[in-house]
Amino acid sequence: MSLKNNSHLASLKLARNAVTYNGYAPLPFEPILPSNITILFQTKFESWKGIKMEQIYIKARAKINLNLEVVGIREDNYHNIRSVFQKINLYDELYIRKTEMNDLELQTNIEELNNKENIIYKAYRKLKEKYKNITGVRVILNKKIPMQAGLAGGSTDCASFLLGMNRLFDLRLSKTEIKKIGESLGADVVPCFYNRAVKGEGIGEIITPIHTHLKYYLVIIKPQISCNTKEIFRKIDERNDTIQPNNSDKIVQALEQNRLDLLVNHLYNIFETVIDEKEIIQEIKKEIRNQGAIRKFNDWYRLLCVWDF
Repeated sequence: MSLKNNSHLASLKLARNAVTYNGYAPLPFEPILPSNITILFQTKFESWKGIKMEQIYIKARAKINLNLEVVGIREDNYHNIRSVFQKINLYDELYIRKTEMNDLELQTNIEELNNKENIIYKAYRKLKEKYKNITGVRVILNKKIPMQAGLAGGSTDCASFLLGMNRLFDLRLSKTEIKKIGESLGADVVPCFYNRAVKGEGIGEIITPIHTHLKYYLVIIKPQISCNTKEIFRKIDERNDTIQPNNSDKIVQALEQNRLDLLVNHLYNIFETVIDEKEIIQEIKKEIRNQGAIRKFNDWYRLLCVWDF
């Protein structure tokens, strides 16, 4: 079977930072970016003093889990984890502009996201309740990260929106303050503030930065099938398997020592042990082996494949 003939997938290309999936339709227009617009490409905690802005553009990058271990369930029904998160070269685009209104107006290429249950809207309401100088804003979200793919699309949009609002309205939120807001909105939001590899513990809010210069190439494949996160965690809870490989430290070591061999030998995701592997996943794995991937694993019905060129 050849992937290029599979209706579930775009062609598999072994290219630098290649991302393979059936992408969403782009916005029906290209937002006009004035020459004076502030461009915030990366997520950084900085202090902006007295800089007046009207609009901002942000790349909200997806993340992958190089490993994921679930080490227990908490009284609040969140799960304690150990994981190494890595930002990748796939991103949604956010354009945020101040308006004369007193609310958030959201325009996006995914119609089902255009409602007040969207995490961006929830973040806006939380900020507005606390900071009275916040006016209305218009947000254009150009969605490129697949949903229900374990790539933290919603969480990274939320983190990037909070960082953008912090700068746009000169809120001068500290690192601790903005992390606390992010944590209240979702367990995956805090790691998305960091545009680097980090180790996450607790529910993901306990962050240890990882210093690495390791370069490697990924192909991410997301077929047109999805899974329910709550159902996966329910299966993990039912199994009550607390004996898992503690690979986090090995992956941190591999990244810090720039050792691809050590990294690929310790990739792990507990979701692999409880999800039902679909036929399409089996077919893709077979093709990947033929293409020479040095390591592959799947979670959330998405495959992460590593190549060494």
